[in-house]
Amino acid sequence: MTTAIIVAAGKSERMGTGMDKAFLSLGSKPIVAWSLLAFQTCIDIDHIILVVRKDQVLAAKSVVHMFGISKLHAIVGGGGKRQDSVMAGMAAMAPETRLVVVHDGARPCVTPALITETVRYAKRHGTAIAAGRIWDTVKVVEKGNTVDRTLDRNKLWAVQTPQAFSVDLLKRAYKMVVEKKETVTDEASAVELLGEPVRLVEWTRPNIKITTVEDMPLAAVAMKLN
Repeated sequence: MTTAIIVAAGKSERMGTGMDKAFLSLGSKPIVAWSLLAFQTCIDIDHIILVVRKDQVLAAKSVVHMFGISKLHAIVGGGGKRQDSVMAGMAAMAPETRLVVVHDGARPCVTPALITETVRYAKRHGTAIAAGRIWDTVKVVEKGNTVDRTLDRNKLWAVQTPQAFSVDLLKRAYKMVVEKKETVTDEASAVELLGEPVRLVEWTRPNIKITTVEDMPLAAVAMKLN
């Protein structure tokens, strides 16, 4: 069984006071609904777990009902950090789950094709994360606004979601995160702490993460291109 965990429990601090970006309208649907529908449509996903802010559980239930998300297994309240939210989602998985796919609810451009690619790659290798090559020149600034060095962009990738892993591997990774009191911003970072290889799935189509209000029109345009 393959379970998707859609994480939409962030504070949305960069969106403006009081806003929860997961439930803002993007075109005809709330932002989180686009991800829910992509995973609902994907034939490689069996269950969906939606993680939201604890004060948004009722709103999440309404969205799930409105858009007919029949694969929903559970809606759970998230934690203070992303890793807490993911672990809460994992705790709600069915025991039969063998592969877990984690996705940011703020990436509405995800497609069933990308989900399938990461799932099938992870089934072969145990790990698979969506990523895109970085074409810009990237500078390192240690302090202030003075450049210290330039990185080799031929070795740089921008990591995205979905990120897929065997359940046993991700559980071991998060166990180490807790034991070492680390903070990680994605699942791949947790797996890297174990010293396990993380495989990239190159994706060249738009997969924008909505972080600020200015990202909304960009995402709307990008979704038309997918």
